[in-house]
Amino acid sequence: MDANILCLKWGTRYPALFVNRLYAGAKRHMERPFRFVCATDDPSGLDKGIEAAPFPGPPPGWKRRWPHIFAKLAVFRDGFAGLEGPTLFLDIDQIITGGIDCFFDWKPGSFCMIRNWIELRKRIFRAPPKIGNSSCFRFEAGKSGYIWEKFLEEQDLALDQRLYRTEQAYMTHAAGKVEWWPADWVRSFKRSCARTFPLNLFLPPKFVPGTRILCFHGNPDPDQAVAGFKGRHLNATTLPAPWVADLWENG
Repeated sequence: MDANILCLKWGTRYPALFVNRLYAGAKRHMERPFRFVCATDDPSGLDKGIEAAPFPGPPPGWKRRWPHIFAKLAVFRDGFAGLEGPTLFLDIDQIITGGIDCFFDWKPGSFCMIRNWIELRKRIFRAPPKIGNSSCFRFEAGKSGYIWEKFLEEQDLALDQRLYRTEQAYMTHAAGKVEWWPADWVRSFKRSCARTFPLNLFLPPKFVPGTRILCFHGNPDPDQAVAGFKGRHLNATTLPAPWVADLWENG
């Protein structure tokens, strides 16, 4: 196998359908052979071809609820799910919309990540922070255990929201040198497709051609975007986007 694709699934919010559609998208848009692994607490309903691996347990000394979003750091542990070599991690609430072989060809051997998206109002007076979004990153399985070990050593610091606020901020720090994906490869539904306020109240979201992975970080998720999403604030509201259903089902 020349490549691995890895995802995590736990709890009941995201059924096996999300993993199955992510896998189907990878098969449609990947030319090289690959291994697709889902680490989960419930493998029922996963399609043939998806390898189920046990969901990682909490690290030593953990005092919070588990599973936790910091479980993403466990994938760097040497030997995790029996993976070796270039591994593309994808959150399951994403849609693969274009060729993704390039994610394995880009700067081989490096830790690669999509740079996090920041609201326009937060970019007016300052440069965006150099923090990745953990929905899409690539690492060398079997050679990235240093990230997990650093987390074990700095667990209290990692969880201190005054310092890192999110697991992706800590991951960016722990990885050391990060190579950013080209911005047009992975686009945010909220930041690139949804309209800015007040146009979002009158115009539906639009797909941006050239996108290879469409990321639904936070809300709405793909199923919510199809139906339309009413956010807590008007600027987070989106009208129905039926094209999301077509991409999600057919790529």
